Amino acid sequence: MSALAKTKKSEVTVLPAPAPMTEAERYSAIVTRAMSDPNVDMDKLERLCALMEKATERDKEAEFNAALRKAQSQMGRVSADATNPQTRSKYATYAKLDSVLRPIYTNEGFSLSFNTEPSPMADHVRVLAYVSHSAGHTRKYTVDMPNDGMGAKGNAVMTKTHAMGAAQSYGMRYLLKMVFNVAVGENDDDGNAASAGPVISDEQLSEIQTLIVQTDTKIERFTKAYKIASVDQLPAAKFDDAVAKLRMKLEQGL
Repeated sequence: MSALAKTKKSEVTVLPAPAPMTEAERYSAIVTRAMSDPNVDMDKLERLCALMEKATERDKEAEFNAALRKAQSQMGRVSADATNPQTRSKYATYAKLDSVLRPIYTNEGFSLSFNTEPSPMADHVRVLAYVSHSAGHTRKYTVDMPNDGMGAKGNAVMTKTHAMGAAQSYGMRYLLKMVFNVAVGENDDDGNAASAGPVISDEQLSEIQTLIVQTDTKIERFTKAYKIASVDQLPAAKFDDAVAKLRMKLEQGL
């Protein structure tokens, strides 16, 4: 092979293969071609446009889900920084959750906003979280929080204004954990959690606490019965048993 041929061969640049078209891009190309046809059937064009819009939304949602997985992969357990004196359980405040999670989720293109609306449940307020991604998809999460101002012993401990604010704050905290599936607790538990198995989720804890209040059950009796230090340490395997017993007590009016 001559020197010239070798030089020309070495100058050949291999271009990368083009990225595959998304479903929305394929429909967009079809719509573009159809619009350039003066004889195109308008009903068919409208159907194509509708399909393109749906495909675009699916692509946006796929980007949302991919970013959510990436954000969650960077989120570890958040340490509790406060204690509820009524239930003697530890929890992470909204400020703590926000300081840990916000830098991660904003870096992955997410933004959060909150609102409220009337709840179908009496003495509750519905708290809403709108999770938006830079790709253009938004997902709504909701939770109904009691705002009656009643304490664990069934007595009024808050004004209506205070109760509403507390319900909104609790709802924002619960939703923030729900959106990103965040666990709360110390990373180093001296092996206690491993030996006892997983504990109940925040949603299960809320249900248990509500039943405890409704049945006027003493926290000390409940924790002693299940050999735990606090309600939030109830093993997940014992949740159904605890709920069944508390509901039976509620039905019997004891």
